Formats: sequence, C-alpha cells, structure tokens
Amino acid sequence: MTNDLKAGDKVEWGSTQGDITGHVTRKVTRTTTIKRHVAKATAADPQFVVKSDKTGAEAVHKPDALTKV
Repeated sequence: MTNDLKAGDKVEWGSTQGDITGHVTRKVTRTTTIKRHVAKATAADPQFVVKSDKTGAEAVHKPDALTKV
C-alpha cells in the first residue's frame, strides 16, 4: 500500500485473529504511542492510525500492512 491513504479510507489488515476491516482515522508522522505500542513514524516513513469496525479499537500500522477496500 502506498502512503496515499487518508482519514476515512476503508482498509483491511491481518492480525492473529484473522483479517480485520476498519477505517483510517489519521496519518502519523512522528513518534506516537497507542495502547502502550510506540510507533516510530516520521514524515518520510509515515504510519496510520486505524479503527476496527468490529471492536472500535485503535491501532497503528505501516502502510504496507494495510489494503484499501
């Protein structure tokens, strides 16, 4: 996946529980902590905060882990 994702885009990603669908809530370009996970994002290597459609939980993922649906 490219870095062209934006807030509101529907995406899918894999987890130990299977594939999860959700929405991008924001692009992260600096070090951010979500649920005790530190995402070391930069402007050159951004990451994305996603919210699960099923549980509402938020997570941070690198763009290559997300598939736009």
